[in-house]
Amino acid sequence: MKTINVVGGPQNASAVILGCMRMPALSVDAAEKMIRAAVELGVNFFDNATCYSAGEAEIRFGDAFRQSGIPREDVIIQTKCGLCFERNEFDWTKENILSSVDDSLRRMKTDYLDVLLLHRPDLIFEPEQVAEAFDILEKNGKVKYFGVSNVPTLQMELLRKFVRQPLVFNQLQFSLEQSQLIDQALYLNNKTTDMSIDRDNGTVDYCRLHDITIQAWSPLQYGFFKGCFVDDPQFPELNRALREIGDKYGVPKTAVAIAWILRHPARMQAIAGTMNPDHLRDICEASKVDLTHHEWYQLYLAAGKYLP
Repeated sequence: MKTINVVGGPQNASAVILGCMRMPALSVDAAEKMIRAAVELGVNFFDNATCYSAGEAEIRFGDAFRQSGIPREDVIIQTKCGLCFERNEFDWTKENILSSVDDSLRRMKTDYLDVLLLHRPDLIFEPEQVAEAFDILEKNGKVKYFGVSNVPTLQMELLRKFVRQPLVFNQLQFSLEQSQLIDQALYLNNKTTDMSIDRDNGTVDYCRLHDITIQAWSPLQYGFFKGCFVDDPQFPELNRALREIGDKYGVPKTAVAIAWILRHPARMQAIAGTMNPDHLRDICEASKVDLTHHEWYQLYLAAGKYLP
């Protein structure tokens, strides 16, 4: 498994992260099997969130991880807070951040989080409150590293003005089909296409400038949770390219799609949301692939893009 050393953050973090959003669908025994399979494949990073099945994902992970007997220090546990669907609001207040972390620690049966991310922007957040919460969590040893999820550049900049801790991650949607994070630069000042619309405020370049590691969620999805593009007949050209390159490297098409993300010089991580050990094994084959410059563009164009 490829690993990255996050500037100001975890070291030797696996390039593939296991996302636990779907873990409540598994029994504790099956979830333990999934966690063990991940670790055996070199995946040492696990992502959760307080809102996933109203906390049930954290509970299932906590029960399964404890049952596994895997040493706590061998893995990186991350969760996100701020999405309060039960109250129909996003909440980055000091009180909510602190109480959310306590709830996550209890549900996952751990004394600390390696990483806490603020989950989507609270439109009326007060950065001073976030800073106070981060200081308390760091001082009390409850959180080692901090970051954000789905947060644009100026809100990150505003946070960085007030918090003492570096923001080391931003979790963002990115895949061969959902590549708007990087598209706009190609079509700058081009009125003939909607691809010229700036949808992401230069977030990738901002993160690279400030040593913020991007975690790509839904790396195999098209649309907003519409489905997987691999083997989908709606994407014949992309699947032909995935198969051709996969055959060259001796890996599944899924692995090539993940390798395309890992090839980006921003040194991103990819979040695998599967709860199938065999599918995760296919995804992790991406570590065997180092796409050439030409192959990266071949896949990009096969996904429906064009060069102006």
